[in-house]
Amino acid sequence: MVYPGAVHSRFEHSLGVYWLAGQAVHWIQAYQGLELGLDHFDMQTTKLAGLLHDVGHGPFSHLFEHAFLPRVINGSNWSHEEMSVQMIDYIVNEHNIEIDCGTLKKVKEMVVASSKHTLPRSMMDKQFLYDIVANGRNGIDVDKFDYIVRDSRACGLGCEFQFNRLLETVRVIEDEICYRAKDYCTIYKLFECRADLHRKVYKHSKVQAIELMVADALVKANNYLELASYIHEPAEYWKLDDTILKKIETAPDEELKESRDLIRRVRRRDLYQFCNEFNVPKDRLEHFKDVTPQDIVCSQKSGGVTLKEEDVAVINARIDFGRGKNNPLESVKFFKDYETNEKFPVQNGRISNLLPTCYQDKIVRVYSKKPELVEAVSEAFENFQLSTYGRTAQVHSTPEKKKRRTLL
Repeated sequence: MVYPGAVHSRFEHSLGVYWLAGQAVHWIQAYQGLELGLDHFDMQTTKLAGLLHDVGHGPFSHLFEHAFLPRVINGSNWSHEEMSVQMIDYIVNEHNIEIDCGTLKKVKEMVVASSKHTLPRSMMDKQFLYDIVANGRNGIDVDKFDYIVRDSRACGLGCEFQFNRLLETVRVIEDEICYRAKDYCTIYKLFECRADLHRKVYKHSKVQAIELMVADALVKANNYLELASYIHEPAEYWKLDDTILKKIETAPDEELKESRDLIRRVRRRDLYQFCNEFNVPKDRLEHFKDVTPQDIVCSQKSGGVTLKEEDVAVINARIDFGRGKNNPLESVKFFKDYETNEKFPVQNGRISNLLPTCYQDKIVRVYSKKPELVEAVSEAFENFQLSTYGRTAQVHSTPEKKKRRTLL
């Protein structure tokens, strides 16, 4: 069966989550509806939360929130979830949508349920409904169901996670969504597939090179276009979408020249050059401090070209199972069979000894913004590793062929 989220766009993702949220409530209602008191209001609010949960995303989604805004607004704690709440109010008021206050309040509560901007909940019962779209309790929600299956298919990656198996067998015990103990490995696959997508797609070295360049272009354009100011006014914010790159690229204004040149470099695939990377050693993960361009520049030995901080870009990529260094399944509650009402956690090693003992990777990637500086940046990066770890932590040296090619 192909569900609505199979097409790749933010709009289609919203439709997919809308559909899956309805399916989740449907299965719970079919088997426990009477005892839980589920009704049309619960179905409607949960589906609307799924449809509107990402309406507050800016251009290029998380890039706008995490790579652009913190660089132009000091101490920014803006989040797309909070903006989604503002956009919901704006949409309702602007289009005179008839919706009762109780429904609107519940939808907004569900949208921010897993964020630091969570709202006081209007209902003390049926708390499990808040975990369907955005689950702050253990990270299992229909938002992940949609994008993990969709993106795995779109990128030609295998995905062994099957959300239908979970939706059809969940139970609510003591106001918490619980899963059969025999589905432990299915849930593990959810988090494993998510980490795999981050490693192979979302945080691929070339993807991150493009994101660095787009973020730089937006930052350089911000003073002239005042892009960051849009977040203060929903009536203007909705106009800010991915087409901003085309607007910058085709604008004749001299103030946008640097941004325009960067975007044109992206079009030509003249990207920031990936020099090398290393995986932070396991024993250094807990107290790891993000590497900065300054760290790399200060590691350059005298002689040859002199690097500047603006010549270097550093990515400190974190790939985990959604709970940092912790096993996310420790927060999940299970049940033995449908005859009992006992819920319990499953400790590590009770199901399989083949599961990992560490649930987090931190990868340091370094890029040269100018092709002719690849060799200098690569050598400085190696020097940094030697001074930090007493050895080079990277697996391979930067290929000599790549260094020579960038000098042509």
